[in-house]
Amino acid sequence: MSDLLIVFVKAPRPGLVKTRLAAAIGAEHAAALYRAMAERVFRETDPASGTYARVVCYAPADGGREVDAWLPAERLHVQSAGDLGARMAAAFEWAFDGGAARVVLIGTDTPDLSRGDVLHAFESLRTSDLVVGPSLDGGYYLIGLPRPIPALFERIPWSTPAVLGETLNRAESLGLRAAPLAVKADIDTLEDVRRNWTWMREWVPTTLVQALDATLSD
Repeated sequence: MSDLLIVFVKAPRPGLVKTRLAAAIGAEHAAALYRAMAERVFRETDPASGTYARVVCYAPADGGREVDAWLPAERLHVQSAGDLGARMAAAFEWAFDGGAARVVLIGTDTPDLSRGDVLHAFESLRTSDLVVGPSLDGGYYLIGLPRPIPALFERIPWSTPAVLGETLNRAESLGLRAAPLAVKADIDTLEDVRRNWTWMREWVPTTLVQALDATLSD
């Protein structure tokens, strides 16, 4: 194995996913939107022959059957315990222990992520120690490494606008050469959906479009 794409997902249970959106549109609609966004990410980052392998790292630990039923064609691996940083560091370590030469990790909150973005990230890792895809909210939608660097994920204020800045500061302190990708938008809140709804409604299921059109017009 040379290049491996890891996709972090949660079992798409109402009340477990997109909790900030659920407060505005309801848990069932939020879970449906989560599924639609994730499925688009899987379609758009589907590995072409001879490019990279892909594995789904899922949570919670008891969600394996749900995720397997949802994504039956994907290879699955359970996320470790701990905060987001600990889980990402463990996923990278597991991937490199399994023989990967370069590893890129993404989530499913950025539905305009493409195979081209992933390939660009892997190419950047040939000459860089770190590749990061910045999000508009101050976090990142993609991170890639050519080797395990657990210190990069320690003491980061996860789920805050400081995530990207603190990560890049940590990288600099570790002497790492970082390569940035294009800035993209995560879809986490009702305002995020409003800003991106014109193009999102082209691939969101029709029943969900009808339900959200009414909410977004309020």
